[in-house]
Amino acid sequence: MAKVKPFKGVRPPKALCAEVASRPYDVLNSEEARIEAQGNPRSLYHIIKPEIDFEPGTDEHDPRVYDKAVENFKDFQAKGWLVQDSEEHYYIYAQRMGEHIQYGIVIAANVDDYLNGVIRKHELTRRDKEEDRMKHVRVQNANIEPVFFAFPDNKVLQEVIDRVTAGTPEYDFVADDGFGHTLWVVDDPDTIATITKEFAAIPYLYIADGHHRTAAAALVGAEKARLNPNHTGDEEYNYFLSVAFPASHLKIIDYNRVVKDLNGLSAEEFLAKLSVNFDVVDCGTEIYHPTGLHNFALYLGGKWYSLTAHAGTYDDTDPIGVLDVTISSDLILRDILGITDLRSDKRIDFVGGIRGLGELQRRVDSGEMAVALALYPVSMDQLMNIADTGNIMPPKTTWFEPKLRSGLIIHKLD
Repeated sequence: MAKVKPFKGVRPPKALCAEVASRPYDVLNSEEARIEAQGNPRSLYHIIKPEIDFEPGTDEHDPRVYDKAVENFKDFQAKGWLVQDSEEHYYIYAQRMGEHIQYGIVIAANVDDYLNGVIRKHELTRRDKEEDRMKHVRVQNANIEPVFFAFPDNKVLQEVIDRVTAGTPEYDFVADDGFGHTLWVVDDPDTIATITKEFAAIPYLYIADGHHRTAAAALVGAEKARLNPNHTGDEEYNYFLSVAFPASHLKIIDYNRVVKDLNGLSAEEFLAKLSVNFDVVDCGTEIYHPTGLHNFALYLGGKWYSLTAHAGTYDDTDPIGVLDVTISSDLILRDILGITDLRSDKRIDFVGGIRGLGELQRRVDSGEMAVALALYPVSMDQLMNIADTGNIMPPKTTWFEPKLRSGLIIHKLD
């Protein structure tokens, strides 16, 4: 059962929230962060990507950069750009993307829950990336950025969300990317107790996005426990910053593929090989969107095609075998195009569905790529089933949007 607690959030004053808040560290590079933070000394990028305060080209892993992160975090607090709440709270965080709105509960999640599998994952993590994030948590003694969780829908927690969000928000702004962000402070003791109690009845939490940040936060907490001879389990370092959303609120967007060449085949030979395992239908020049599971959109030679996998080419009883990313990786990318390692092969690139299928068409029409493949999005049920069965999703399977805004809430470990 999930163990969570309220905490004293460190956050910007209401008037500064839009200036401080930023996109997550891992969705843009150093130069992009430098441009976004230009003219804004209050941008969280000065804390999460502090290499922007050095000359261009400075290695983000330079020891000076870590020191600058600590200096900037202290400076933000000294100047009142970040202020710690005097009492422990939960928070409700809403994100708006067009007509889609999702409401999450900002919690302090438990380190042992991650180590013991109560917090379930669906991706592999790399130790080098974990260690990089761990350095940031260690030097700041804080979780600067939240991780993104899902949980099975819960009637009582939904009622809490509805009740709290009927009140006046603490923050409400639209970021430069057009996504809206609204935050409410939960300060009623009975409501706080209800949230804690209801999460204690939820068997598992699921990492939706941020596997490396989750691992790093939990591992630093466990490290602090080992180093503390008086450890009790109640210390703040036993918890880390998370935003947990009811699963039905979340929208997984397609994660598509573009490939540089046809592995020596002509377009006609490639289409002929596809027809062995797929019904191939010429859809003309208008963009074609996959209509459901096991249906794909292919763009080649100025035309869109519908590909529908033949029965027997996938296994609906296998949590991994049923995935369209598995079908396309095995039957198209591996067997026809000769791409066996999605993580390292330089012939393939990946395009988040937030860019639209027009971006796939653009990259092929430009001559940069030879063919594009669009997949139907994975469902939350599929993601949770994979996590529940101890399986790992293939690389580049899920794309969550909108991303959590960083800087709205920070969690200190002391």
